[in-house]
Amino acid sequence: MARSLLRAAVVAAAALAPSLALAHPGHGDAFGFAAGVGHPVGGLDHVLAMVLAGVFAYQLGGKAIWAVPAAFLGVMAVGGALGMAGVALPFVETGIALSIVVLGAAVALGVKAPVAAAMALVGVFAVFHGFAHGAEAPDTAAGAAYA
Repeated sequence: MARSLLRAAVVAAAALAPSLALAHPGHGDAFGFAAGVGHPVGGLDHVLAMVLAGVFAYQLGGKAIWAVPAAFLGVMAVGGALGMAGVALPFVETGIALSIVVLGAAVALGVKAPVAAAMALVGVFAVFHGFAHGAEAPDTAAGAAYA
């Protein structure tokens, strides 16, 4: 019973999540480490993606518990570097929204994927999340501290 309620809640959150990806305000006066931490923690779209990646990894078990979140963080850093470098990446907000829908569905449906496939899946979405952080980093953010 509790598991079916959890699945229903995750599916409902995923269905409502695409509009949340459009909630990236400007970060005009951001500076340093606190602003860099505040961006992903302050945006519900990023929090949902991080939590869903973690729950997905937990459901897979074994080495996925550390490998899937590590892939998300590593690829997100690459995406952030691309964003800071000014590289163009289309459909960023769509990619962020899809990350919540797809990872939410994977969690809700209890998808059992090979670890490498799960790492690739979260990695694709992590590029968009990282890019959003990097591209939206203000000039006053003190690069390395913000990252």
